[in-house]
Order: sequence, then structure tokens, then C-alpha cells
Amino acid sequence: MVFFDFLREAILQSGLFDIGNLGTILYVLLFVGSTFIFLFYGTRIQAMVIMGDVRKSLEKLQGLKEKSRKEAVDYLNNICKAPTNAQTRIDQALEYFTIMPVDLDPNGIVGKLEHVIRLQDDRVRNEIKAIAPQADKVQLSVAQNMIEVATSLNMIFKIVRHFYIMSQKTKSYFILAQLQMIMPIIVQEADALVSAIDAFKLAQPIGDGLGPMVAGKFMLGKEKIEVERETIYAKTEYKGRNLLVMKAEGPMGSVGRPHVGVEKLLQDPNNNITTLIMVDAALKLEGENTGEIAEGIGAAIGGIGVEKFRIEAASVAKGIPMYAVVVKQSLIDAISVMKKEIAEAADKVIAVVQRIIEEKTKEGDTILLVGVGNTLGVGQ
Repeated sequence: MVFFDFLREAILQSGLFDIGNLGTILYVLLFVGSTFIFLFYGTRIQAMVIMGDVRKSLEKLQGLKEKSRKEAVDYLNNICKAPTNAQTRIDQALEYFTIMPVDLDPNGIVGKLEHVIRLQDDRVRNEIKAIAPQADKVQLSVAQNMIEVATSLNMIFKIVRHFYIMSQKTKSYFILAQLQMIMPIIVQEADALVSAIDAFKLAQPIGDGLGPMVAGKFMLGKEKIEVERETIYAKTEYKGRNLLVMKAEGPMGSVGRPHVGVEKLLQDPNNNITTLIMVDAALKLEGENTGEIAEGIGAAIGGIGVEKFRIEAASVAKGIPMYAVVVKQSLIDAISVMKKEIAEAADKVIAVVQRIIEEKTKEGDTILLVGVGNTLGVGQ
């Protein structure tokens, strides 16, 4: 009240109430009124604006979720010729969940993780086979990839919706503000997943297939040997060196089990492998160019760590150096139809691999080359 009394006295003494100063009076009243409103209701107004932005993003996520589900249902019904109604079974599959093993005692956690993930993969495969028993291997792998996309989008939508409703119930401005800040990233990832559907439906190579594409070029015309489920290798030569080249079996949409294949080949005394080279796609940083090639050391493979752990353990046990060659690409590039820049990088990667072989090995050595990635649409 003291503030308003002071303001009134100041206005009276200044003669602002003269008819010529009407504009000034209105300006002062507007200033005082707006200050009062924003002082006491500013946070609430800002929360309403943020809630509107989040609601629009949530509606977009819901649309993307429904689109991915519809695409999976249509593919199973029209392409895989599912004899039963696929919609009900897919709706059930979208709610599948996996309980990760307890990690209070880290001893043995990798084996438990691999067991759980393998069971999850087998369950989805068996579910798809039950829905469409007449589908071939490529169609089944495509359907599995599409259901995985739909499942991911369904989970993303439900989590965002949960926090949105929670913020409404608790009237928490801070939950809304955090949700608004991360929504552009969430929507970008959702768009990337949906963009992958077209590539999956047509069984076209995706950006993540760069590794298998490089390996496939090395093994052209050679006998293919199955080393693990959906994982093959071939024997070839390069400048007096023996090459064992491994990739997931194409053109199905699968990454195979390269970690198990690497273990078997390294542990086989007849191979006497001296060097391991891995080729994979890598997530680029903003500002980096798509198709850019980088070299490094270590096991170039993604996942939750099980595959990397087993490859590293097998290499360390034999004292074998691990060289990595990666091609930079964004998340959208990795799961969308392979871009021209990525496809053209395959021949450049081959040249890099050949240089590494020449510089790091000698004649008579045996090198294991592994092309890591989803081999959809990439043969051998």
C-alpha cells in the first residue's frame, strides 16, 4: 500500500491529471497493471503457454505411434498374408516388456543380460511367426523391425503422456519446463523411427548397413559359412594375408550375433588370428559431415554392452589388437534409406581397411574383418 500511496502523490504533484497528459496517465496505469499481473500471475501464464507447446508435441507423438502401428498391421496382413487378425496380436506385442536382471552384484551380469535380451528377441520372432506362418525370412525380419519401431514409439508416447498428466495433477511448473526443454529431442527421435518404416517395408539398405556392405564387398564370390545364427563369414586373401570376413546374413533385416562369431573364430586354434578389424556406423556430432570416416582402436559395435564385452574379452585373452573404422551419420541417417554419401563412403572404407592391413600386419598373418550393422537389403 505504501508503494501505491507514494505513486498517487507523485502523480498528483506532477500535474499528470491535466487533460493534455491523458496519454501519460494511460501509460502509467498500463505499466502498473501489467506489473501487477505478471508479478502475481506470470508463472501461471507461462505454465499455460508451456503446457500448450507440450500438448502439441504429445499429439504429434500420438500420431506417429498410431502410424507405426498401422504400418505394421498392414504389412503383416497384406505382405506377410497373416491368416489371422494381426491387429490384436500386435497390440499385445506393443505392451511386451523386459525386466533387466539385478546388478547389485556385478559378477555375472553380462551373461544374465545376454540371456534376457536373447529371450526377448526369440519371443518377438516366435510371435511374428505365429501371426504370419507363411512369410519368408526377409518378410519376417522386416515385420520384426517394424514392430520394434512401433513398440519404441508406443513407449515414448506413454512416458511423455505420464509426465504431462502428472504435471497437470500436481500443478508443477518445473516438470512442465523440463518436459518442454527435452521435447524437441524426443520428437526428433520419434520422427527418425517413423522415417525408417518406409525403408523397412521395401527392404532397402539403411545407413546402419554400411558395415555389412563393406564386408559383403570383400566376400563377393567366396563360399559363405554359417558361424552363428544369421551370422556368416567367408575366407579370402589380400596381399599375402588371410582374411576372414564376417557379417550378418542378408538381405534380412538382422544384425546377427557377431560377438559370438568373433569368439568362435578367435578361439579356433586352426585360424591363428592376429588382428581384428571392425567396421560400423557411428553417431555423428552436430557440425560433422554425413559419410565422414574416422579410425580408432577398440570394438566398434553398439548395443547395451554385451556384444562389446564378449569381443573385448576374447581379444584380450589372445592378445589381439582391435582396430575400428567408422562412418559418421545421424540417428535419422542410420535407420533411414541409405544416403548417397554413406553408400559412396563404402569404397573409401575399403581403401582404409586395406591400408590398415598393409601397415599393421605382415604377409602370412590372418585378419578377422567384421562388418557390424543391420544388413537389411545387403547381400553377400
